[in-house]
Amino acid sequence: MTTRLKIFADYHQIHVMDEDSDDDLGRAWSAQAVLDGVGVADGIVLLGTVNNMHVAVTVDLLDDEPVDDSADFDHVVEAALHVPSGCLTVLGCSDYLPDAARFDVPVGWLRVRAARSGLDAAAADPRGFASEDIRLQIWPAPQREPRVLTRWTRPTA
Repeated sequence: MTTRLKIFADYHQIHVMDEDSDDDLGRAWSAQAVLDGVGVADGIVLLGTVNNMHVAVTVDLLDDEPVDDSADFDHVVEAALHVPSGCLTVLGCSDYLPDAARFDVPVGWLRVRAARSGLDAAAADPRGFASEDIRLQIWPAPQREPRVLTRWTRPTA
């Protein structure tokens, strides 16, 4: 199942989370998490964005791990997400949770792969007219540590 969303990435982040999670997100954004563009809290995966503007997000719910096409994107990360409620939400950090996009998923551990593109253009446009694109691929998988598959480095001025 594929769903396309437009999400306001306020404070340079979006959240992929169990709808019942209420963990403290402050501890998830370590210096390394900010550098990697992915932070993890209980029941929440935080994804960094270049600008704090709207981003195009595609959500693909899958039965199995997809083929690794990370070389086709600017920045790709993976993280584990525990979803005991069976309801996954995707939203900006300042969005109202009851209005968030919701997805029925298998109860238990999922893997979230976030593949981002358009980052050079987004970084070069501080007004935010150049939006980055984020593809989320989500499938059932055992818990594992977050990892960076492809790393983007912000261009220097």
